[in-house]
Order: sequence, then C-alpha cells, then structure tokens
Amino acid sequence: MLNELYQMVDPVIFSLGPFTVRWYGVAYVLGFICAAFIVWRVAKRWRVYVDADSLITIMCCVIIGIVVGGRLGYCLFYGNGYYLEHPLEILMTTKGGMSFHGGLIGAFLSGIVAAKMTHIPYLTLADMACVAAPLGLFFGRCANFINGELWGAPTDAPWGVVFGGAAGDIPRHPSQLYEAVLEGLIIFVVLLILSRKQPPRPRGTFLGVFLVMYGIFRFLIEFVREPDVQLGYLWGGWLTMGQLLSLPLVIVGICVLVFALTKKLPQQGLPTQSFPTQNTPEQ
Repeated sequence: MLNELYQMVDPVIFSLGPFTVRWYGVAYVLGFICAAFIVWRVAKRWRVYVDADSLITIMCCVIIGIVVGGRLGYCLFYGNGYYLEHPLEILMTTKGGMSFHGGLIGAFLSGIVAAKMTHIPYLTLADMACVAAPLGLFFGRCANFINGELWGAPTDAPWGVVFGGAAGDIPRHPSQLYEAVLEGLIIFVVLLILSRKQPPRPRGTFLGVFLVMYGIFRFLIEFVREPDVQLGYLWGGWLTMGQLLSLPLVIVGICVLVFALTKKLPQQGLPTQSFPTQNTPEQ
C-alpha cells in the first residue's frame, strides 16, 4: 500500500551530529548528475562539441539559476507578500520552499550565460537541457512524496494516501507521484525518443515540446492537488497559482514550436572550422 510505503520512509536518510542527509537533497544531487550525463550523451549524438570544461560550466550556471530562481520564485509567487515584509527570510530555505516556475526562469537566464561562455547556440543548449530536466523533476517529486508535502486533495480512490501531520488523517491523492510520472518519466521518454532522430530535429523543438507538455500536465494535476494554504484558490475559487503560472508555458511552448518548425535551424555547436566533424549527422 502506498500509505504504508510513505509511513516506512523517513525523510532523513541519516544524521551524524549536526550533519543531516535528507532524501530531498539527494534528489537534487541525483537530478543534476543525471542531467549532466544526459546533456553529454545528447551532445555527442548531435555532434555538438561539449568537453568536460563546457559541461561543468553549463551545470554550474544551471544549478545556480535553478536554486536562486526557485527560491525567489517561491517567495514571489507563493509568499503572498510575506517575504516583502521579511526579506531576510528569503535566505532561510527551511522556511517555505522552492518554485518550479521560478527555477525554470532562473535556468533560462543562467542558460544565456552558459551559452555565451561555451559558444553553443542558446536554443541548442536549451534543447539538450530540456531532454535532461524531466529526470530531475522525477526525483524531486518523489522526494516531495517522501517528505509528505505538496499533497493532493481528499479522495476515496483505493490508492489514496494518508500523509498525517498538517494533511490530516484522511486519504489524499498522491499528486506528487502523478507529477513524477507525467512531468518526469513521460516527458523524458518522449523527448529522449525525439532526440534519437538523425539528423536532429530543428533548434527549439525540444524546448517547445517540454514547455507544452509540462504546462498541460501541471495544469491538469492541479485539479487534484491541494492549493497552498496561504493562497488557496484564485479567481472564483477554481484556479490555483500553479495553473496560472502553467498557462503561459503552454503559450510560449507553442510559439517556440512554430518558430522551430518554420525556421528549421539545425542543431549545432562551436564553429565547424574548429571541430570539422561535430555537426556531421550520425550514419
């Protein structure tokens, strides 16, 4: 039973004095490690030149962008004005949490820096990152489930989970696992299959598909996910902040896809005169 599984898993893996290792932190580490590996593999398949230094640069920029953007996004989108009155608590990550949409914005902005430093076209870099990102989402949502946070609405379904604590002792939708499967595994499989096509699909294709799929999945899951208590439902009592933030992703994703399919810019890395075989399609 899912509720028995949750009750058996402690959010803390182990503690040594003041040093504590939690599943949530491990999820972030696993997500970034897997992302680095997938970016390297996709770059190799697409003949985009990414050496060890470039990969480290990309990952450092993305990690900073996700962490800073995720925290600022939470404070802005979900703080309900609290952090404007208590700005020092923005740095206290144990109070509050992280926002996917803020992290996504941070990743996009830091990606501009990474693209300039590595001389990889921005859309190519964004496409490779989008193939890798869903696995990080998968690990993160599994960690949310273990932490007993971001739970779903009450349900009579046989797979309902009792989270206890602030969630009460009633069965709820394991919305974290819904998101892990839809936003994580399914998007990853779709983009991985698309990435194996030779020659690679036009620049921006993977970014567009990721934004559209994530926006749709997140919007639908929000119907069975409990809204943040400090915000509740918006606009007449049916729309959540997650849905409000996800709608623009679908619109932007469609625009990116139209641009990609119209312009049909090839995936490419550094100048071909420096690395003559990097953009040769795999036979």
